[in-house]
Amino acid sequence: MSQQIMVPGAASVAIKCKDGVVLGSDRRATWGYTVISKTTRKVFKITENIGLATYGLIGDSQILVKILRAQANLYLLDAGEPISTRSMGKMVSNYLYSRKMAPLLSIIVIAGMDKEGPELYTLDQIGSLMPDDYGAVGTGMLLSYGILEAEYKPNMTVAAGEKLVEKAIQNSIARDVMSGNGIDILTITKTGAKEKYIEITEVGE
Repeated sequence: MSQQIMVPGAASVAIKCKDGVVLGSDRRATWGYTVISKTTRKVFKITENIGLATYGLIGDSQILVKILRAQANLYLLDAGEPISTRSMGKMVSNYLYSRKMAPLLSIIVIAGMDKEGPELYTLDQIGSLMPDDYGAVGTGMLLSYGILEAEYKPNMTVAAGEKLVEKAIQNSIARDVMSGNGIDILTITKTGAKEKYIEITEVGE
């Protein structure tokens, strides 16, 4: 008898701003109707100029992040400069596609700040590489997109972007039972990456 795979929920969001990118996600991990963790990271800094927000099986996301960090370090040693967001996106795309017969259960948004400016891509399980100004993945995706569609502006600063990402995730948490327990925010500008955690008081906490 085969075991059913239950994918934890998520409200993961990323946006491009005029001076950088902002990524964020909630911290709840579920197994069916049970909350198994309230401190799960779903936003990761890959390099000082690239970040990743994810939805899917936690282990798949964590091993993917380890692979990408290692590949980014190898690229830096070989090329003598940090990998670009576009190159990283292609690398992720190729890796996911190479596993299409046994895919990782992980859907991601990758965003970064390069010399040419901010870049953002959404990727599905088999590596479809889709550039955009903003992206959202997870069980709270549709709720997040409602806020992003209404309030996103291409020329907004990262300060305004942080507030928008927080609002989009807060909106998802309010209605999506598989999302919750705080928000991680990763902001990347030309000066580097900055991380912060936003605590949320919820019923039952």
